[in-house]
Amino acid sequence: MHVVFLSNEYPPAPHGGIGSFVQTLGRALVVAGNQVTVCGLYPAEMEGESQDQGVRVIRLARIGPPGLRILINTYRVQQKLRQLHREKPISLIEGDDDTAALFGGRVPASIPTVLRMHGGYMFFETAAGRKPVAYRTWLERRAFHRARHLAAVSRYVGVRTSDLLGLGNRPFTVIHNCVDLNLFQPEPGTGEAEGLIVFAGTLIEKKGIRQLIEAMDQVVKACPQARLAVYGGDTVDPLTGGSYRQKLEDSLTPIARPHVEFPGRVERARLPGILARASICCYPSHMEAMPIAWIEGMAMGKAVLASSLGPGPEVLTDGQDGLLVDCRQAQPIAGALIRLLQDAGLRRRLGEAARQRVAADYGLALHVQRNLGFYRAVVDGTAPGR
Repeated sequence: MHVVFLSNEYPPAPHGGIGSFVQTLGRALVVAGNQVTVCGLYPAEMEGESQDQGVRVIRLARIGPPGLRILINTYRVQQKLRQLHREKPISLIEGDDDTAALFGGRVPASIPTVLRMHGGYMFFETAAGRKPVAYRTWLERRAFHRARHLAAVSRYVGVRTSDLLGLGNRPFTVIHNCVDLNLFQPEPGTGEAEGLIVFAGTLIEKKGIRQLIEAMDQVVKACPQARLAVYGGDTVDPLTGGSYRQKLEDSLTPIARPHVEFPGRVERARLPGILARASICCYPSHMEAMPIAWIEGMAMGKAVLASSLGPGPEVLTDGQDGLLVDCRQAQPIAGALIRLLQDAGLRRRLGEAARQRVAADYGLALHVQRNLGFYRAVVDGTAPGR
């Protein structure tokens, strides 16, 4: 099978969960005997072709004036897809809520197209309480119209996106995200650093990092050994136009400031070693589609504190293999962190159950088989579609 992923954030390019997802699944599909190509649009300095553990990665430079950029680059991607199909017939093409807009008339009609819902523009804009821009909404609707088959990384994101875009009863297949259990696994001999809380994610409002920072004042008062390490790249604060990280640092109280550090963005290969030292992995997102970071923390056998909003209860069970709280306010975050820091037995119990949950539900081997089964159904025409 020759699978092509459309991705504009394949590592080591700046990426989030989608880039990690495509890389993890792509490498595993190659190991399973398939051919995998990734094609997408990147900054001009990244243009070129490379190999990543058997995955062929084609990065096209974004070009053209703003008014024509979408048309020009869509045409170039479609031309590249036609070339790839001539070289080695493509079994199917997969895009996400954004890149699926690159499906179009120049892609041979015989190639099945899959849009995997990772949480698109409408999903996150409405979750943030913002009014969606009409043009962006139109682009997203076009992406869904062009895709023949739909998949979703969680039932929540599938149902919510369908409601927002008015997809009616259009069917979708739920395939949860996964984690490489060989990469993310407890490290024997690596001791837990007392009181260490680790956050890993982009520094942006929707990740709940502002509320976590705010909670640290109360946490430190109750647990003086507590310290927070914030791993993630900076972004532009939409309210001030300045650094969001700087805004967070400026908000620290004299009590909390000595207990909070910002090591910055970290390479994915280093992340297991960082998580191994954590007492708690904290992911207080206001909304997610199906958060890979959460299951990475769970795979490391850590006590995970995450958000009860959105797909939270679908990912883990509160009090059984993690803790879930409403993370839109600092108080619930602080209370849960204090509870975990003061109870080593609870942390250990949750961490052990979390590792078992990930092994049963989110392991890479199982994920590959689920995806291959779906892909085969897409190719032979038995998968639900339009």
